[in-house]
Amino acid sequence: MSNRSKVALVYCKDYELDQVRQAVKEGLTLLGGAQQFAKAAEKILIKPNLLVGDSPEKCISPHPMVFQAVLEEFQACGAELSFGDSPGFGSTLAAAKQSQMLPIAEALNVPIADFQNGETVSFHEGRFIKQFNIAKGVLEADGLISLAKMKAHALTRMTGAIKNQFGCIPGMLKAEFHSKLPSANIFSKMLVDLNLYIKPRLYIMDGIMAMEGNGPRNGDPRPMHVLLFSTDPVALDAAVCQMIHLNEALVDPIVYGNEFGLGSSKEIEFIGEPISRFDTPDFVVNRSHGSTSTDLGILTSGLMRNYVTPRPVIMEDKCTKCGRCVQVCPADPKALSWKDGKDHPPVYDYSECIRCYCCQELCPHEAISVQVPLLGRLLHRQTA
Repeated sequence: MSNRSKVALVYCKDYELDQVRQAVKEGLTLLGGAQQFAKAAEKILIKPNLLVGDSPEKCISPHPMVFQAVLEEFQACGAELSFGDSPGFGSTLAAAKQSQMLPIAEALNVPIADFQNGETVSFHEGRFIKQFNIAKGVLEADGLISLAKMKAHALTRMTGAIKNQFGCIPGMLKAEFHSKLPSANIFSKMLVDLNLYIKPRLYIMDGIMAMEGNGPRNGDPRPMHVLLFSTDPVALDAAVCQMIHLNEALVDPIVYGNEFGLGSSKEIEFIGEPISRFDTPDFVVNRSHGSTSTDLGILTSGLMRNYVTPRPVIMEDKCTKCGRCVQVCPADPKALSWKDGKDHPPVYDYSECIRCYCCQELCPHEAISVQVPLLGRLLHRQTA
């Protein structure tokens, strides 16, 4: 009997509800059916990625039709459902409403779980983190179904099944993690331990329309026509890397997911559609070696760090001076200020910038990108 991790791949042309329902049912059936992951009367939390509230066309969150189809399948098992996430900005209610998930949940009598309040829990088995503050809605559930979106990401290159659980940490506590764990390397270790603690029963990813480029909020929609299903988030995220020709060794959540025993990206068993059907080598994502803040060793310390490491940059022609970037910056003291007054875009102090890219992630106007300084680009070519 094979011990390889299974990843179910299902083709879905678009978000027409009946097509999505059929695709979701097919994906679950390939893994034994929804009843394998939820029993009658169990409290099951459906956890979509609700980074921020915005229209489905932006491809920031799983599409509401995928959300609806997943709810319907698990309701049919007799499970007692709730849903929620801790968005990067604002409330769960507002994000769910703006992403058009709230009306669907209300129509199906699925309540919002408590993601505003948390409880501190110990995790002695953690390889890197021994304690978390977890949203009460997560702790009160018997099981969690993770519903991710396929997207490029500035810090971790791509965001998927593993990173989705970061939203199980309530409110502004996520900013504390970014402040304490600014590099992709150590941040990813935390993500893997978080998944090991929560132990989602199933991971589903909406890649019918993905996001490439300046993700996870301000990138461009890219049709991939695929839904992915697996009990192994490492294998699922690695499957995405195969589709988009991204070296998984550059994706720290996959690297540490393998190392810490969260799952395995080795010898994945693909069921359903062949992965070659979704081959997209020109997907826009950071593929370069030596382009993260930890890849250049001693050069990333002290004054040299400002000249070689990737950094967020405000595009003045797009900036509306809304101040969201200043508000969400977790650095202390903040790396952004109104140095030239509020009639001008905020100004970075890169000596204070921790390179968490929260500003880029949560800018509502696509006005911040991540760029590598000239010296850094030259050094990166030499170390590639």
